[in-house]
Amino acid sequence: MNPLAPQPPASLLVTLRSIVERLDLTELFPQPQPQPLEIELGSGDGSFLAAYAKLHPERNFIGVERLLGRVRKTDRKGRRAGLTNLRVVRIESAYFLEYLLPAHAAAAIHVYFPDPWPKRKHRRHRLINERFPELARLALAPGGVVFLRTDDADYFEQMTSVFAASAHFCAVETPAELSAVTTDFERGFNAQGIATNRAAYQLLA
Repeated sequence: MNPLAPQPPASLLVTLRSIVERLDLTELFPQPQPQPLEIELGSGDGSFLAAYAKLHPERNFIGVERLLGRVRKTDRKGRRAGLTNLRVVRIESAYFLEYLLPAHAAAAIHVYFPDPWPKRKHRRHRLINERFPELARLALAPGGVVFLRTDDADYFEQMTSVFAASAHFCAVETPAELSAVTTDFERGFNAQGIATNRAAYQLLA
């Protein structure tokens, strides 16, 4: 082992000193040179994020997840893999994006299989709603991309509609390498013959 190489911290879980001040990314990822940052909102058990972070040591990743059990699973997977470029924050995704992530800090935002809230009266709870493109615009660096996946056809229609209505984004293709890295939910759905709906939107410069 190279003694000069970055070592994984004892825990990948970020301890928030405040929920009203934005994160200091240089404290989370103390590399000599800053690396592009990617965010997964609703990172579940970390199956996607740990695998993708391992493929891309030249990028930094933050997983955002509300449930403690899932956060702990992500922490264990990341530490077992020896990842120095992964951190996880336990908080609501929309709050993190709006209040904790520094402006224009992210090169990519991943949202995979968010809760569909299928009942019409509950749709206001959906993460990807009319406000989301503006939150993403403020969070992304110029040219940054939002990557979306869902098994729910109605939610997918809402996702594509709200981004189509935004003048700040254009639809782009999801890279094949990214599509090949699946989540735990996705593998379960695909095993049942349920297809993955994918979309990606790039922030216009």
